[in-house]
Amino acid sequence: MYARTDATECQTIDRFEDGVGWIAHPDERGQRASHAVCGKDGVWVLDPLDAPGIDDLLAERGEVAGVAVLSDYHARDASVIAERHGVSVHVPRWLDRAAERITAPVERCAWSLGNSGFGIKRFAPFPGWSEALAYRESDRTLYVPETLGTAPIYTVGAERLGIYLLCRLFPPRDLLVDTHPERILVGHGDGIFENAGTALTDALNGARRRFPTALMRKGRVQLRAGIEALGESD
Repeated sequence: MYARTDATECQTIDRFEDGVGWIAHPDERGQRASHAVCGKDGVWVLDPLDAPGIDDLLAERGEVAGVAVLSDYHARDASVIAERHGVSVHVPRWLDRAAERITAPVERCAWSLGNSGFGIKRFAPFPGWSEALAYRESDRTLYVPETLGTAPIYTVGAERLGIYLLCRLFPPRDLLVDTHPERILVGHGDGIFENAGTALTDALNGARRRFPTALMRKGRVQLRAGIEALGESD
C-alpha cells in the first residue's frame, strides 16, 4: 500500500502556473502525492515525500519559504526537506500526532499558512481523524490531504473525485460550501483541473448514497490502508 523504502524515481503531476506536484512512489497503491505552491513569501511544500530531483523541481519555483503538514498521518519526509532548506514545518494546532513525529523546527498555525495565501479549516469528523482543508481564494486552489482523493482506493463507479470510506458518512460539506475551486489538489492521486467544482459537488452530494458501494468494493483495501497508516506516517 505504502512504499517504506527511499524513492528511486519521481512522477511529476499537477503542473500549473503557481504550483506543481509529484508522486515519489508511482507504483504504490496509495499514490501518495506531494505539492509545492508559490506564495508571496516563496515556495510552500505541502505534505512532502522526498525523491530524486525534488530540489530541482522546487528551485524552478523559487526559494522554499516553509513546509506544511496538513494531516495527522502526513508527517512523511517533512522534517528532511525542511532541514535541507533551513525552514520550519508548519503544523495546524490540532494536529498533535503529526507534530510529535517531526524533528525539524515546528511552527503551529491556526487559520492560515504563513504568506502562502491559503486559509485552513479543521476537519475532524470522528476520533482518530484530523486534518486541515486548505483553500486559496486568489487562484481558487483547494488542497485536501486525506478526505478527498483520486487514487483508485478512493473512487467508485464514474467518480472523478472520491471520499475516504468512513468520511463518506460525514462529508465536509459545510466546510467547503463557500469554495469554488478551479483546481483540486489531493494527498492521494492526481489533481482535478477540469470542471473541479462539478467534481467536488458530485463527491460531496453522493458520499452517503454511494457508501454501500464503496464499502463493498473498497472496504478491504481501505482497511488495509488505514492499518498501515496507523503503523507509520503515510
